[in-house]
This record gives sequence, C-alpha cells and structure tokens, in this order.
Amino acid sequence: MKTLCSALVASCLFILPAKADMAADHQKMMQQMMNGGVSETGQSAFAAIAEIVAKLEADPKTDWSKVNIAALQQHLADMDLVTLHSIAEARNVAGGAVFTVKGEDARGIAAIQHIMLEHAPFLASETGFTVTAEKTEDGAQWTVISATPNAQEEIRGLGFYGLLATGGHHQMHHLAIATGKMMH
Repeated sequence: MKTLCSALVASCLFILPAKADMAADHQKMMQQMMNGGVSETGQSAFAAIAEIVAKLEADPKTDWSKVNIAALQQHLADMDLVTLHSIAEARNVAGGAVFTVKGEDARGIAAIQHIMLEHAPFLASETGFTVTAEKTEDGAQWTVISATPNAQEEIRGLGFYGLLATGGHHQMHHLAIATGKMMH
C-alpha cells in the first residue's frame, strides 16, 4: 500500500507541473492574442466585437469619442445575413463567373447590396481579378474575371462565399469601422 501511495504521489508530481505548464501556456497565448494583431473575421460577431474592444482598451491612444461599436455590430449583422441567409447562384462565363446573390427579405437584400458593392474593390485589389458589382432587384451581382486560366478555376472553385472571404482586409476594416475611421 505504501508503494502504491508513493507511486501515486510521484505521478501527481509529474502531472501537476504539466497542468501548470499548460495553464501558463494558455495564459501566454491569451495575452498574445489580446496584445497582438486583429484576427477575427466576423462570423462570430461577439468574438469579433470582443477582440476589437480588447484592442481598443489596450491602446492608450484610443480616441473614445470616435469609437462606434454599434456601427461594427451592424456591419457584422450584414455579414451574417449575406453569409448565412442568402442564395448565391454561379454562372460560368469566359474568364471567370457571374455570381447572383439574393436575399430572403428587405433587410437581407440591403445587406447583400451593401456588402457586395463595398467588398468588390477590395477583392479586385487583393487578387488582381477584374470585379464588377451591381445591385439587382433582390440582391446584387458580381462578375469576377481573370486572364489567367488557373485563376479562372480558382474563381469558380471558391464561388461567391469563398471570394467574399478572400483577403486579409476584414480585420482592419472592422477596426476602422469601430474607431470611426470608416463608415459604410
């Protein structure tokens, strides 16, 4: 019995430091996330807002008179409507595809029109694709074209939702909205 107890105590001595190391690693990772760059792209609106709030609180230069988290929340709500409550149809055309996106109701249609028209220039600048956007009666339409055959397949493979998520501008866009530097 004494040997069994000694073995248990000895094994606990190895487990406890390992758990303590894991807790320290977790705390370090959380600290890095709070002090590091912005990474949440938005579909989890609460996490995106929390990330921005933490970044603003950590920055002593934050001009709180210009902070507008409600504008960020509205943008994230629009993203949610476009991503989860829309119907996207793709039609292959020479050089790429045409994506017609429709909303379920007036609010969804407005969100689609807003996001698609706003996002088109970012997509074009980050990919080199030719992107045109226009409103339709029940949403919006993108025509995305490339002269490169491989890029044409990428356009078709990603489809509308993949293209919408393409690029690294989302995080900085969210920060700009929240700090009043960009309104939409």
